[in-house]
Amino acid sequence: MKTRKKALTYFLCLLTTGTVLFAAPARSENAAPKLVLQITVDQLRGDLPGRYMKGMGEGGFRYLMKQGVWYANANYTHANTETIVGHTILATGAQPSVNGMIGNVWFDRETGKLIYNVEDANYRSLTAGAGVDKATELDPTQKIASSDGRSPASILVSTFGDELASYTAGKSKVFGVSIKDRGAVSMAGHAGKAFWFSKKSGEFITSSYYYDHYPSWVDVWNKKKLPQAYSGKSWELLHDKSTYQFGATDDQSWEMDLPGYGRVFPHPYGQFDGKLFTTLLTFSPVGDELTLDFAKSLIDAEQLGQDDVPDYLSVSFSSTDYVGHAVGPSSLEAEDNMLRLDRTLAELFAYVDKRVGLKNTLIVLSADHGAPEAPGYLNSLGIEAKYVTPDKWDKAPAIETLKRKLGIDKEIIKTYFHPYLYLNQDVIREKGLDQAKVENAVAEELMKFEDVTLAISSSALREGNLPNTPLIQSVLRNYHLKRSGDIYLVFKSNHFISDFDGTSVSVTHGSPWRYDSFVPVVFAGGKLRGQRIYRAIEPAEIAPTLAAVLGVKAPSGARGSPLEEVIHGFEK
Repeated sequence: MKTRKKALTYFLCLLTTGTVLFAAPARSENAAPKLVLQITVDQLRGDLPGRYMKGMGEGGFRYLMKQGVWYANANYTHANTETIVGHTILATGAQPSVNGMIGNVWFDRETGKLIYNVEDANYRSLTAGAGVDKATELDPTQKIASSDGRSPASILVSTFGDELASYTAGKSKVFGVSIKDRGAVSMAGHAGKAFWFSKKSGEFITSSYYYDHYPSWVDVWNKKKLPQAYSGKSWELLHDKSTYQFGATDDQSWEMDLPGYGRVFPHPYGQFDGKLFTTLLTFSPVGDELTLDFAKSLIDAEQLGQDDVPDYLSVSFSSTDYVGHAVGPSSLEAEDNMLRLDRTLAELFAYVDKRVGLKNTLIVLSADHGAPEAPGYLNSLGIEAKYVTPDKWDKAPAIETLKRKLGIDKEIIKTYFHPYLYLNQDVIREKGLDQAKVENAVAEELMKFEDVTLAISSSALREGNLPNTPLIQSVLRNYHLKRSGDIYLVFKSNHFISDFDGTSVSVTHGSPWRYDSFVPVVFAGGKLRGQRIYRAIEPAEIAPTLAAVLGVKAPSGARGSPLEEVIHGFEK
């Protein structure tokens, strides 16, 4: 019967179009998952799960490694490996040059304002006063936001969640949850609902883009005041210190020393009314624990996966990123956080299995970016690494000489917002200079700086006469005509900015180097069976794969191909 159907399809295609159409094998209706659970671990470099596997249990990462299709050679191919960029690629399957999310922030020349990626003043926070507390927030990209309004309006293409909602006539339930607003909003897309944690109020909140008022179950969750349960408590080690790989190196000079939190275990959170209390919770495994608890309430309240219409839930865990920035991935804190994240994942999988059934669920886990090692750690091993200070470059002798040649007596480098350098276009116009020539001249001088591997002007990117190298191609994938700055900078490997809103941190990601691009990609659940794949793939292939499994069209900007090992696992 199968052969006859295939032959008939072949004949009809040939008869009507003169062309044979090759497509993925037809899916059985029963093979479609009832729930797609997409997990993103912020700053989870691809080697970290295996590196710390010894201290992990059976139900989390070990389950994924044993039962899942694990792609062990997955790398992003764009240049600016930041949170919103990676999340949006995961959601859309499109590169930043297409989806528009080129960085956590970008400068809008038309308005003269710096834009925070998911900020939207048209849609206020539903919780009055729960917006960013600029006095205590340790995320500098958030401080740039001038309002607490949030929406996915800046994402220029559709997401997988959007396509799923469209395919099912709006019957699929689509949700995104994260500590970070950008981790939730990007994955929920335009058609879904997003919730994120407010450090100011200690609650999960949303904006008027999604709801006119909170669902009752959200009010119930917030009234439990779970964050306050950590008042007066500390982040303690899960196991005896002697069992850890980094147990003997708890106190390192390069680690971030948050007020009252310290650099050694235990790390006290302080009292719930303390200025940094909720922020410190996110700089620990507690951030992920709160996200998990909220996600479990959402699964129950919204009855995800309880009918034949597939639902989608994105859960983005952020603690690995906060901890990584503070101390680096090779630290006792990062190691313990990984072990606790493993328990969090195991609890989530067990909960989904009980409520929906893992056989009815398609799980995909990845990360928005990887992470470098702290320069201090690398230096201790005899490896060169250092921090970069581009804010001082306008006064550098080479730039001062160039300014004199151009007849400029003011600053020519206006500012640097990763990964773009912005020139003083006002003074360029005042002097009647050609913008493209000035961009190229400054870029040429910057290329001579010790810390710079590549400085390339937007003018050169627009013109397109560039060598076809992997590095330049990665920058082109990050370039958007209306949003990119004047000069894209790539620092030398293991060289990056340390400043985190005036605070010195150990690690900052955002480069095209492998340590920042390398992430895990693993699919599990349903009928999938464990296998390890070493073929090179991109995380951009996740969204087209999910679309293929569900039988919906790929997101509008997606260019990747479905991953055949996953597709075959859901064939009839």
